[in-house]
Amino acid sequence: ATESDIYSGVTVMQLEGRVVVVTGGGRALGRSYCLGLAAEGARVVVADLIDPQPVVEEITRMGGDAVGFRFDIRSFDDCAGMVRDTLGRWGKIDALINNAAYFRDAARGGFEDVPISEIEKTLSVNILGTWIMTKAVVPAMRSAGSGKIINVSSASVYKGISATGPHYLTSKAAIIGFSRALARELGPDNISVNTLVPDAIPEGEEALGRAIDARCFRRRQLPEDMLGTVIYLCGGGSDFVTGQSFHVNGGSYFV
Repeated sequence: ATESDIYSGVTVMQLEGRVVVVTGGGRALGRSYCLGLAAEGARVVVADLIDPQPVVEEITRMGGDAVGFRFDIRSFDDCAGMVRDTLGRWGKIDALINNAAYFRDAARGGFEDVPISEIEKTLSVNILGTWIMTKAVVPAMRSAGSGKIINVSSASVYKGISATGPHYLTSKAAIIGFSRALARELGPDNISVNTLVPDAIPEGEEALGRAIDARCFRRRQLPEDMLGTVIYLCGGGSDFVTGQSFHVNGGSYFV
């Protein structure tokens, strides 16, 4: 925004014309990311294993531009096809938000209790899937001479405890290492890689009360609380920022 825009009251969309892919965009935090990005002028790819069309229709009704892709993040063919179709439609991909994760439906339990099959699925979706999706999109960003990758981790990594279990926490710890390694590797291509670390948004009232009591801001964390940081990481204001982890948690812990 220019100084004249600010003082004239003109609303300037921060992501006007940018193309952003959001995996796991069909519900929960991913849906909020998609709606928030679209409200700032981004053209949004809503990608999910579940039907993305309801979110696409929400964006369309609010005057935004979006397309949906139903895919399995563990399939390179699915990811590459989505990238190819997006480039055919809009000619570029400016940002990727790796939000998809195996979480809500995952089996819960301690280290000795979680079935090996659940551990394998959690690591496959959350780590390998993020790796595969990133591998599919990087060539387009490299050709364009810039790009932004935002990998979503979890506050559970820093707290050392997860309501789901150590398999989920381990997968999200790996995301931080992956982001740092890629920041080094892709920096020469002018591609930034950062990690977004949301706090838990508990469903039970007892767990919610404990989460609120632990925060400096004594209230429930909402999906919308993540949007300012997401928009910043997708926009021009973060062009010289890479390899960092951004904690949005209302002060539940300090780093």
